[in-house]
Amino acid sequence: MIHPSAIVHPNANISKTADIGPFCVVGKHVTIAARATLLGHVVVTGRTTIGEETVIHPFATIGAPSQDRKAEEDEVSYTTIGARTVIREYVSIHRGTADAGGVTSVGDDCLILAYGHVAHNCRVGNNVTMSNLAQLAGHVVVDDHAVVSAMAGVHQHVRIGTYAFVGGYSKLGRDLPPFLLADGTPPQVYGLNLVGLRRAGFSRDVLTELKEAYKTIYQSDKNTTQAVKALRETVRTDEGRTLLAFLEAGSERGILK
Repeated sequence: MIHPSAIVHPNANISKTADIGPFCVVGKHVTIAARATLLGHVVVTGRTTIGEETVIHPFATIGAPSQDRKAEEDEVSYTTIGARTVIREYVSIHRGTADAGGVTSVGDDCLILAYGHVAHNCRVGNNVTMSNLAQLAGHVVVDDHAVVSAMAGVHQHVRIGTYAFVGGYSKLGRDLPPFLLADGTPPQVYGLNLVGLRRAGFSRDVLTELKEAYKTIYQSDKNTTQAVKALRETVRTDEGRTLLAFLEAGSERGILK
């Protein structure tokens, strides 16, 4: 299952059912799980793990050294890619910087379209979609089921909550809470990610509570601290508690308002 033109280090841990296409390069510390596919001209280096049934398209680079100025050439750091994730052409995913946790991770069932970039120490959850040319700077956290649209740029240390939607061309410099939609430059929050939530089958009760929470945060005269205090008294669903927990968690960039 390894093409004769591929260069695979003899110490790499490659499943017998993995498929390494022509002109791929696989480094010494790489692990590639069962039925994963590198279609061709893919470079996987560093201490990188590729999950089962993940497909990586031509000219992608996975596990390359961090572009962080603090990174050292011989530091030990990692990259992990989950199962059934699809990584399209020219995507770059860099390994972590050791002194900042040392891991860059992408979860299961993600779709990262052409020319996307995931920088050092990012944590991308499960079922995340990044459209063409979406770019994550270092230490960004993207929770499950979020969408980062084409040509959007995300600042270092920003958090994007579960089922949130970042519109195309947006320059996101603050945290986007779960279930909400942001668009524009500078970006603004325009309400719930209703299309995504309805497709996911959220109940009417959940949508109603999230709408009221949105109004409390964005359409009242309350600041974030006051909105959090009000939501503690009103949320009853798991999704409402997820939104509240996101707002209560520590933030280096602040909440997009």
